[in-house]
Amino acid sequence: MATFHFDLVSPEKLVFSGEVEQVDVPGSEGDFGVLAHHAPLIVMLRPGILDIRTGAEHRRVVIGGGFAEVNPTGLTVLADSATAVEDFDRGTLAAQIADARKQAAAAEGNARDRLNHRAEQLAALEAALSGTGTAAHH
Repeated sequence: MATFHFDLVSPEKLVFSGEVEQVDVPGSEGDFGVLAHHAPLIVMLRPGILDIRTGAEHRRVVIGGGFAEVNPTGLTVLADSATAVEDFDRGTLAAQIADARKQAAAAEGNARDRLNHRAEQLAALEAALSGTGTAAHH
């Protein structure tokens, strides 16, 4: 299978840089897969699980949102946060969901809608993580 260059960057560090065969990305409008020679694209990301495939290796990384750019040289993901699934603190996620719901209950109008949407995205991430143990690599 053809490969392409992929960089995953968080505010703290360069999380991953190398040649990959496929990356599945949690886009704000839905998940999408990137293979070599993908059409150029810039997309906002939602909190979710990024799947990175390189030959027999399969990495899963929880991202907290951000942006992805596909261009002729490859894929770059600028993530708000990025943590390997096996290192991700699910207790912190539950607290973030509760906090977003609490803030939404106290907010009005567009702010309430944004906070409810954020809580829904985080709850979907929590559900996805519940369905994946560290041994549940595809």
